[in-house]
Amino acid sequence: MTLSLAWRVVLGSVLLSFAPAACGGEEHRQPPAPGRASSTVPPPAADARTERIRTLGRSADGRRLRVVELGDPGSDRSVLVVGCIHGDECAGTAITRRLLRGSAPRDGLLWIVPDLNPDGRAAGTRVNGRGVDLNRNFPSEWRPFQRRGDPLYPGPRPLSEPETRAIARFIRARRPSVTIWFHQPQAVVRAWGPSIPAARRYARLAGVPFRRIRWPPGTASNWQNHRFRATSSFVVELPAGKLGAAAAQRHAAAVRELATGGRGERR
Repeated sequence: MTLSLAWRVVLGSVLLSFAPAACGGEEHRQPPAPGRASSTVPPPAADARTERIRTLGRSADGRRLRVVELGDPGSDRSVLVVGCIHGDECAGTAITRRLLRGSAPRDGLLWIVPDLNPDGRAAGTRVNGRGVDLNRNFPSEWRPFQRRGDPLYPGPRPLSEPETRAIARFIRARRPSVTIWFHQPQAVVRAWGPSIPAARRYARLAGVPFRRIRWPPGTASNWQNHRFRATSSFVVELPAGKLGAAAAQRHAAAVRELATGGRGERR
């Protein structure tokens, strides 16, 4: 499915500014009814699906956290993509932009969170607005470590931060088949335990190395792998610096492939 011009404008506002939505909450973008096409918006295909922008919550400094849903809401195959969780490791947003501008997956569902740490990104810091490493703030194997503002500070307790509570609440409710967390700068796909097969396949599709590396304590993948053992959650470490267009396209194609489970496509 190709996104309409009107929808591209809406997505553009999310990608470029992350400005608050006019109505808040959840935005539904329904295709125009048959026979009501305007001169600027072409009529959709008969099987066009609805895209939605949902509000997950707000960051520590009050910025809106959003997730965009693309694809078939009735699919039993879903992929959640988080473009940025450390504010100084946000090259993954180039991949989320590609996904938002591309076609929705056939017989699959994508949930795209362009930025889970807008406060850290605005400040150019790894931690969030309260000085917490969001990827050490999840419950599984959480332990106190360092002090507020230190790069790996896990917070005063598990899920102490509004950003981690928001995404954990979403994962509990939606149970994505696969969750992909983009980081930098190690240039490798890393996974452990039950997530290894999906991560290895992703690495092959994207043309990047794969390594078996155990989850650090308190990380998002550690939590999801223990809490929802039938799902997969792994980290894609991108290279340092800005991600090139060709690399972003390869990663976006790998995400879409996982979202469809490869049905009807060669492996």
